[in-house]
Amino acid sequence: QVQLVESGGGLVQAGGSLRLSCAASGRTLSSYTVGWFRQAPGKEREFVAAIGWSVSRTYYTDSVKGRFTISRDNAKNTVALQMNSLKPEDTAVYYCAAGSFPVVRVGVTEYGYWGQGTQVTVSS
Repeated sequence: QVQLVESGGGLVQAGGSLRLSCAASGRTLSSYTVGWFRQAPGKEREFVAAIGWSVSRTYYTDSVKGRFTISRDNAKNTVALQMNSLKPEDTAVYYCAAGSFPVVRVGVTEYGYWGQGTQVTVSS
């Protein structure tokens, strides 16, 4: 199994930036498809972005395209989510997830490994 730990969340003003990191242990993260999800209070967990085994294979939900970037740093065994131009509606707990499948997938139930989450709060 792979263990995942998210970090980098915090409080930021609208229009600001944050960089989240998903650190893995137990397995090499490069062998997994990795996704970022978020869950706001009273809402279901939703897909944000994912990256496949190849760094060239990525997917973003429409609401974050052009603002968020997912990337890998295989030397550090991490996956990052760079979030720019943040909006109040981006406020949520952000979770990193990993799945042992060879293509990018966006369904919450398709990922078998999850981190504990990190809070992102964007104020107006």
